[in-house]
Amino acid sequence: MIVTHLNLKNWRNFRTVDVPLRERTYLLGANASGKSNLLDVFRFLRDISKLQGGGLQKAVHDRGGIQKLRCLHARKDPEVRIEVHLAESPDDPVPQWKYILGFKPEGKGAQRTLISTEEVWKDGKQILKRPNKTDSGDVVRLTQTALEQIQANVGFRELAAFFGETTYLHLVPQLLKHGDQIGGQRLDDDPFGQGFLERIAKTPAKTRDSRLKKIEAALALAVPQFKTLRFVSDPINGRPHLEAMYTHYRPNAGWQREEQFSDGTLRLLGLLWVLQEGDSLLLLEEPELSLNDSIVREIPLLLQRVQRDRKRRPRQVLVSTHSEALLSNQGIDGRGVLLLEPAPEGTRVRVIDELETLSLQTGFSVAEVVLPKTRPASVEQLRFW
Repeated sequence: MIVTHLNLKNWRNFRTVDVPLRERTYLLGANASGKSNLLDVFRFLRDISKLQGGGLQKAVHDRGGIQKLRCLHARKDPEVRIEVHLAESPDDPVPQWKYILGFKPEGKGAQRTLISTEEVWKDGKQILKRPNKTDSGDVVRLTQTALEQIQANVGFRELAAFFGETTYLHLVPQLLKHGDQIGGQRLDDDPFGQGFLERIAKTPAKTRDSRLKKIEAALALAVPQFKTLRFVSDPINGRPHLEAMYTHYRPNAGWQREEQFSDGTLRLLGLLWVLQEGDSLLLLEEPELSLNDSIVREIPLLLQRVQRDRKRRPRQVLVSTHSEALLSNQGIDGRGVLLLEPAPEGTRVRVIDELETLSLQTGFSVAEVVLPKTRPASVEQLRFW
């Protein structure tokens, strides 16, 4: 099951969004156009749905309150609204599931965030609509979604599980290399990979070894002189580590631990691991960072390869990027490209138009046809700064 359509109102810097999504969707836009904010819609639904410490109120609070979530251009309408459609294929005429959530500030008293609308549709039939008569008699009920309540989501628990399993990883190599020295509290779900090694350690040994073997083969192709990868636990403190052996004029000259890996090696390792991890919706933010362009160009085909080799259902991947190398890959389906265009009244999101589609069909790449439209209009003036 994948998300096939997204409809937003007053979400962050978007007044309105109404776009289709595919198995692999690429979000293109200039800096500060809202690529991260668009991905955060699915992190928000995940935070509502997860069993441990989830819920609407916490999800809103963790983002600075509804004042930070609501679009600044929403001067008269205070409601934030999210609508997603899910189906087995993006070409299915009727979605298998449709979930709609609207919420707004209470406006008085405790200043709570209250649900203004919540709907669930299955195969074209509505199975939940709120507020209902019970909600009217107890306004506190409107502080919680039915999605987050195991007593209330019996008829659509599959939907809650889908949202709750969404994966996001934007691995920051320095946090992984120097986590012990940096210390500090990790964010929920560890989006920046500070606990990435612990994540690997918790994986069953047979599964972990199988995944690392595939990663080893890929790194041997992408990283000069790379030879062997293994997982070990420190014999003194039990902390998990990754170690690599490189070809050297001295045989078995020694293993290097992750703090000695290059940033690019760690980023690629994290990407290869997460692509093998589960079948939930995967959010990748700028996966090209720290990687050589020759590797970045292969990322779209890598995503396709992982999809093709999976024994389970295909995994949907949403990718934010402004990498010319990545988007120069001819394997990208233009139907899966979304362009974010900043405007005076909030960012617009659109699919590629007929002329852009025709250009792609004649052999041009997304990097040549669409990416130039994300270029800031006055960027040349930087040279005179």
